[in-house]
Amino acid sequence: MIVVTGATGNVGRTLVRLLAEAGEQVTAVSRRIGGSDVPRGVRAVPADLARPESLRPVLEDADALFLLVSGDLFASGRTPEEVISGTSGAGRIVFLSSQAVATRPRSVSHGRFGGGFERAVMDSGAEWTILRPGGFASNTFAWAESVRTRRTVAAPFGDVGLPVVDPDDIAEVAAAALRKPEHGGRIYELTGPEPVSPRQSADAIGRALGEPVAFAEQSREEARAQMLAFMPGPVVDTTLAILGEPTRDEQRVSPDIERVLGRSPGTFAAWAERNAAVFR
Repeated sequence: MIVVTGATGNVGRTLVRLLAEAGEQVTAVSRRIGGSDVPRGVRAVPADLARPESLRPVLEDADALFLLVSGDLFASGRTPEEVISGTSGAGRIVFLSSQAVATRPRSVSHGRFGGGFERAVMDSGAEWTILRPGGFASNTFAWAESVRTRRTVAAPFGDVGLPVVDPDDIAEVAAAALRKPEHGGRIYELTGPEPVSPRQSADAIGRALGEPVAFAEQSREEARAQMLAFMPGPVVDTTLAILGEPTRDEQRVSPDIERVLGRSPGTFAAWAERNAAVFR
């Protein structure tokens, strides 16, 4: 049996479906989840990583665990060791980390907190795989309302490109790592096939909609104030640093998705076409 945390998110929802379609017995976990949120035959269980004890009963019969840690958990004050203690019982853990663990090791939110989780997973006694994605294509869902109502996108650093990754590709790599032992002990960096700037992303969404989407450049201060409404301050500051002054490694296209899946990663344009309904 495979347990998927974050099962209603952009990666988890697709991962649950892929595992169920492959014939795996799946338990989908999220803080607020019900039977209508999962495919037929998948068990849905509410649990919260901020309360590690809530996860232990779910893992009693688990062979593998997909572990996702959100920014909310960073704000909760729970240590990586406390959370990982609640995952004992899973023989294999696939941890969705962040590229910034390696590229921003001094960052409190990513390098230290995320790196602490990676070390706790590696020290857990379970077979492990670490996934380190860069920026998600689905982060542009934050633009959905302004695109729907005004056909406008506002974002900082309009011409800085990053190889954002399709969450469905992350899910497919996670499914392979959960099901196949040859991925044990591996760290995979997951990116898209090419750098894409916010301005180019707005253009791609416009092409998917069949009408232009204007781009308005925000200042760093304007973006920070907006992001603080839904993200902890240290997460916001590291995110803005990556978006505005990416390192060479953060702009590099990784070969790992192609190595694992045997195909190139999906483009942002393809992601926008598939998700155009969100922006209509």
